[in-house]
Amino acid sequence: MNAKLIEANAREIAWPSVITVISAAILIGAEVFGAAFAGGWALAILFGVEETGAHIIQAVLFVIGVAIMIAFVRGAQRVEPFTRRA
Repeated sequence: MNAKLIEANAREIAWPSVITVISAAILIGAEVFGAAFAGGWALAILFGVEETGAHIIQAVLFVIGVAIMIAFVRGAQRVEPFTRRA
């Protein structure tokens, strides 16, 4: 009985979905993190902050970018599930 239950709940990885989400995350991540660094640099110039301040602004924007990427992958996983029943 246990073997049947295990087989009924068995899941396998849906590789096409995983590859699609990873590919989109790489593309969007490059844009998000590029914008974070460029935006931090631009804001530092705008507000007349020195180099250390620019790095701090970039780090804050980078953390926001990480949060955006986590939200993207979670949302994409709902649309393209990573596993399916065997």
